[in-house]
Amino acid sequence: MGQLRNQLQQASRAFGSGWDLVRHKAPSQIQFWLIALVLGVVSGLAAIGFRAAIEWLQATVYGTENVNELHSFAEGLPWFWVLMIPAIGGIVVGFILHHLTPDGRVQSVADVIEGAALNDGRVEKKAGLASALCSWITLSTGGSTGREGPVVHIAAMASSWVANKLKVDGVTGRDLMGCAVAAAVSASFNAPIAGALFALEVILRHFALHAFAPIVVASAAGTVISRLVYGDVTEFILPGTTTVEFYLELPAFFLLGLVCGCVAVVMMRAIFFADDVETELQNKLSLPYWLRPAVAGLLLGGLAIFFPHIIGVGYETTSLALTGNLMLHEAFIFAILKVLAVSLTVAGRMGGGVFSPALMVGALTGLTFGHIATGLFPDVSSAFTLYALAGMGAVAAAVLGAPISTTLIVFELTGDWQTGLAVMVSVSMSTALASRLVDRSFFLTQLERRNVHLAAGPQAYLLAMFRVQGVMRRPTDDNAADEQACLDLVEQGLYVLDDATLETALPILDRSDLTFLPVVSKDANNAPVLQGALFHVDALKAYNQALAATAEEEHS
Repeated sequence: MGQLRNQLQQASRAFGSGWDLVRHKAPSQIQFWLIALVLGVVSGLAAIGFRAAIEWLQATVYGTENVNELHSFAEGLPWFWVLMIPAIGGIVVGFILHHLTPDGRVQSVADVIEGAALNDGRVEKKAGLASALCSWITLSTGGSTGREGPVVHIAAMASSWVANKLKVDGVTGRDLMGCAVAAAVSASFNAPIAGALFALEVILRHFALHAFAPIVVASAAGTVISRLVYGDVTEFILPGTTTVEFYLELPAFFLLGLVCGCVAVVMMRAIFFADDVETELQNKLSLPYWLRPAVAGLLLGGLAIFFPHIIGVGYETTSLALTGNLMLHEAFIFAILKVLAVSLTVAGRMGGGVFSPALMVGALTGLTFGHIATGLFPDVSSAFTLYALAGMGAVAAAVLGAPISTTLIVFELTGDWQTGLAVMVSVSMSTALASRLVDRSFFLTQLERRNVHLAAGPQAYLLAMFRVQGVMRRPTDDNAADEQACLDLVEQGLYVLDDATLETALPILDRSDLTFLPVVSKDANNAPVLQGALFHVDALKAYNQALAATAEEEHS
């Protein structure tokens, strides 16, 4: 009887605490979901609006009535017009970057990932608006990139505005950013599942349960907006149902995944190599950086005269690959040319994203592989278009570093769920290979090249978030360091500047085995002026607290 009474009391206390949780937490959760819903609608409208703006300007400058068949139309245009449209677009982009951005660089997905990790879920708005404008002009005037990257950044600007207005903390700011990005991706692709997982996998880079529900709400809202405008249709239509000769054919898809992983690495490194070469030439020739997009546009125009397939997003060519309407040599050559074109566009600082080009290169790579595989083993092969579908997912997943969401995007773009095993096998092999040859993805490698170390995880980048002056003990603080001891260390060159981060200071403390390190500023004569001391124990305490907070967020 006593045991039953104790169980009833425990149940009563549990019910009481549960009721308190519902009374105090549920209203705020419902409010947050409503905000996520509104943000999803706004981001979905922004994605649809950006796409419509590109189609309108593209139709205007090229004079076509159907932008979905732009490259076919461009084949009949005068050569000088095909040459000059991208160059003129580059001139306008250079002018915008020169006047509205601090570094002459178009911001995109990498900056959103950085904002989520290091800036409490915020991105810069002025440079972001200029970047959106540049990407719009680039994609409308023949730039060989994609619209999804700019759409993600536009959505992140919307969430940053909301986060600043509500004055929310970093956790909530990141959740709002995830909601906005999910809605934008969902609206762009009519892919609600993939949109939600993209935000978690690529932007937030964790799958915390507390973020899942509002992100799904926003993703669904973005999809509804897309379907109200375009209907419930897939981006690509496949020719009938494809089947896989499972036991005999799966090794071919393993091999395709490895090939696609290599192609993805070549594509990413080609972009970075082109960026380095163009930067070096720009410095040697003393070329103003605002002319860099114009030069890139002129080179693109020259290439488009002979190969108009490189113009714009490239969905027409991708559709031709998925439906098998390209010959082996055409698929092979177009894949090489697309890599060259996207490298020129991105390295020329013209704007746009890399996801759509990765889809196109992947589809062309898969089709090339499929032609060869089915030609060698016709009796044990499925349709070669299935290889194009698997290749599309494999290259894109490796470039984005997002195997889960990319696999789902491929399914939702095509509406073909019968080929899941083939796509999953190819995607898993490509991402496993490519992630070891670059810093996990194109975006994280971009950040690594800027000395922003996010690829290795929180243990690598959290130290860069703490300024020494925010952790140090000043001379007037309790338990401050002895002033004379600090001055002696300064004379030995053992000190750190007050604007440095723990990323700089902790290695010095570890190497020198000191208890503390003097913190100095520089006067007008560049002489060190003592400001305080950074204690090793204080630095480690701040780092441990940040790690604990990150772990709590990712597992809540």
